[in-house]
Amino acid sequence: MKHVISCEQYTREMLDELYELADDIAAKPEKYSKALEGKIISTLFYEPSTRTRLSFETAALRVGAKVISTENAREVSSAVKGETLKDTIRIIEGYADCIVIRHSDNDSSEVAASVSKVPIINAGAGKAEHPTQALLDMYTIKNRKKEIDGLKVAISGDLTYGRTTHSLIKLLSLYNNITIYGVSREFFKLPQEYIDYMWKRNVKYVPCLEFSELPRDVDIIYHTRTQLERIEDKSIEIKELIINKEVLDTFSKDTFIMHPLPRVHEIAEDVDDDPRAIYFEQAHNGVPVRMAVLINVGM
Repeated sequence: MKHVISCEQYTREMLDELYELADDIAAKPEKYSKALEGKIISTLFYEPSTRTRLSFETAALRVGAKVISTENAREVSSAVKGETLKDTIRIIEGYADCIVIRHSDNDSSEVAASVSKVPIINAGAGKAEHPTQALLDMYTIKNRKKEIDGLKVAISGDLTYGRTTHSLIKLLSLYNNITIYGVSREFFKLPQEYIDYMWKRNVKYVPCLEFSELPRDVDIIYHTRTQLERIEDKSIEIKELIINKEVLDTFSKDTFIMHPLPRVHEIAEDVDDDPRAIYFEQAHNGVPVRMAVLINVGM
């Protein structure tokens, strides 16, 4: 696979191979320490990032590559002068062997890939997708639940603007007998295109307004923050869905809480020490998974 643009590129078999590689990387990191020796990875970020950018850069360094980085390209690159994304990519492809890009436009990674001679990896595109986040999310779920077929997964919070949920839905839809519960306020409900996507793939979707509507034995609650930066009408009153210890304790001991992070206050700190809270583990899984992705793009 040359470019990583969308989760729609993946099959179950491809995920199995990727996760087998990630497992081997996690178990024997020294085996891969020179896998991309001599290569240069460019992280081109037009939007803020902590986990994605740093884990990609860590992943690159751990496979022996070097990194060139722009962490606020919207303000400190030639985009300020009016340079188009296509022209920026045409320049950077002469400096690097792979470009990891985050951008506010939904189609940014497709635009980049249309002109790039080197692999493009989508590190977040507007409100559309964040495929490598979903790859590490599924890896975390697989590690904890072993089998993905038959899972009941709740996605909650901002389902309208939350690109991580959109990508996760696409990967979950590769599996059998999946039920997805969408828990959100009306303003943040899941767009119809993703409901249609699940329907075509025989995924059962159940919209909800409160956590109390979920089955007590739901396998995963994947909670997300409100994407305030993408909401144009700042006058909208937002009533957050909050997971605290009291809410968590209404669920099974086998219900895991995940979050793509950063959180604001939608998961209370009193949840952090509960063994069902696995969002920090989830974030750390980004390194072996992104190491595997970099190795697989075939630079």
